[in-house]
Amino acid sequence: MTKLVSGGAQGPPEPTRSDRGDLEIGPDRRLSISDVVAVARNRLPVRLSAAAPSALDASRAVVDRVVAAGATVYGITTGFGDLANVRIPPDEVDILQRNLVRSHAAGVGERLPDEVVRAMLLLRAAALARGMSGIRPVVVEQLLDFLREDLLPVIPSRGSVGASGDLAPLAHLALGLIGEGEIRRHGETMPAGAALRGAGVKPLALSAKEGLALLNGTQLMAAVGSLVTFDAQRLARTADVVAAMSIEAMQGSDEPFAAAIHDARPHGGQREVATAMRHWLADSPNRAAHQASEHRVQDAYSMRCVPQVHGAVRDALDLLRSVLEVEINSVTDNPLVVPPGGDYPDGAVLSGGNFHGEPLALPLDFATMAVTELASISERRVARLVDGSLSGGLPAFLTSASGRNSGYMVAQYTAAALVNELQTLAHPSSVHSLPTSANQEDHVSMGATSALHFRLALQHAELVVAIEALCAAQGIDFLVQDVGSALTAAHAAIRSAVPHVDEDRPPAPDIELAVELVRSGGLLSAAEMWA
Repeated sequence: MTKLVSGGAQGPPEPTRSDRGDLEIGPDRRLSISDVVAVARNRLPVRLSAAAPSALDASRAVVDRVVAAGATVYGITTGFGDLANVRIPPDEVDILQRNLVRSHAAGVGERLPDEVVRAMLLLRAAALARGMSGIRPVVVEQLLDFLREDLLPVIPSRGSVGASGDLAPLAHLALGLIGEGEIRRHGETMPAGAALRGAGVKPLALSAKEGLALLNGTQLMAAVGSLVTFDAQRLARTADVVAAMSIEAMQGSDEPFAAAIHDARPHGGQREVATAMRHWLADSPNRAAHQASEHRVQDAYSMRCVPQVHGAVRDALDLLRSVLEVEINSVTDNPLVVPPGGDYPDGAVLSGGNFHGEPLALPLDFATMAVTELASISERRVARLVDGSLSGGLPAFLTSASGRNSGYMVAQYTAAALVNELQTLAHPSSVHSLPTSANQEDHVSMGATSALHFRLALQHAELVVAIEALCAAQGIDFLVQDVGSALTAAHAAIRSAVPHVDEDRPPAPDIELAVELVRSGGLLSAAEMWA
C-alpha cells in the first residue's frame, strides 16, 4: 500500500493556548490558517496574551507625546490621503478619527458572510495587538468583545481597492465598534446602538490615531483568503478522489501514476498527487482492464495528467497559504508607531506602505486560476464519462435506456457553463490599478476583488467536482467488477445521499446534495476513513 500524502502547507507551529484553551493574540503569538477557521466558523474564544498590554501601552505613549507636543504627523495631527497637508488642531484629533470612520464607510453590494466578518475581527485585533499601531488596549478589547458577544458589523462586500488596505470594509467594521451602522447579532440585523446595549457593550470613543489604525489594513483580503484557501486545499484533495473514481469508471490505467514518472519531474504537488492516485487505486480489480484494451493505447490527458494538473493546483494553493501565514501575523496599517528601543530610543512614527495588498493580490489571482484549472480538467472527465464513444464502454449519458432517458447529458452542460464563468473570473484583478485620492494613492492592488473572485471561483469549482462525482458514481454502478476499497467507501458516501438514476429525474437537487458532500469534506472523509 502506498502512503497517502494529503498535501497543503503546514505553516508555523500552532500558537500557545491559555490554560482554558483560548486562542491568544499578541506580539509573542502567531496565528495559523486553522486558527482563523476555528474562530470564524467554530467561535473559538480569543483573548490578549500577557505580553500584549505592555506592548500596546509602549506604542500608545509615543502617540500621546506627539499630540502633546503639537507635532505634525500624518494621520495623527493631519488629514488623510491627499488631505495629508491639512493640519488638525490638538482639540480636534478625536473628532478627526470619528469622522474618518464615518466618511470611509462607503461600501456597497451584498454583505459579507458572518464567518468572514468574524475572521476580519480576529485578524484586525491580532494585527493591532502586536503593539505597533499606537492604539490603546481598549480598542483591541472592543474587537474581542465583539467576537465574544457575536456582534458582527454589517459590512458591504464591495468598495476596497486594496490600498490603503481594505479601507471601506474596515470602516464599516469600525463603525460598529463606535455604535453606528448596523450589526448582526445571533442572526438578527439591528441598529448598532441597540445591539451593543443588548450585549452590555459600550460604544468605543476613538482617540488620536485609532480610527486610522482600525481602517488601514488588509483584513478583508486576508480573511477571505484564509477561509477560502482552507476550503480550496480540501477541494484539491477531494478532486483527486473523484478523478480516481472517474478513472475506475472508465477502466483507465494506473500506469501514469507510477513513482518513476514523477521522480523524473519532481514538482512537489505533482508527486503528492501521484502518490495519492496510487493510493486510491491500489487494490482495484480494474487495474488490468486497460492493458487488455485493444482500442486505447493511452488514456486522454484529463485522466493521464491528473498529477501534473492537480499537482500544479496544489503548488499554487501552497504558495497562497505561505503568503497568508505571513500576512495574518503582520502589522499592516500606516503610519507604524515604533516603541522606544533599538534605532529609535524615543520611539518613532513611520509612514510607509504595509497596507498595500499586492503581496496578497498576486497569489490570490494565481489561486483563482488554479481552482479554475481544477474545474476545467474535471469538466473534461465529465464530458468523457457521458460520451459513449469515449467512456470505455459505459452507456451513452450514463443511462441504460438512452433515447427515452437523457441521463447526465445536461449536467455536463452545467459543468461547462460553470467553467466558462470561471475562465472569466480567473482574469487577474491585480493588473488593473486605478488611482484614488486625487492621485495620491496612484497605484492600488485591487486585492479585495481578487479575494472575492477567488471565493466565487471556489464555489463554482466545488459544483463542477460534485457533478463529476455524480457521473463517476453512476459510471461505477455499470461496472461488472468491484472497485478498490477506498473508492468503494467514496462511492457509498455518494449513494447514501444520491441514489442511482434509473429513470430521468431533475439533476439539480442531486447536484445540491453532492456539492454539500464535497464542501463539507464528507466525501473526502469517507475515502480517508478507509485509509
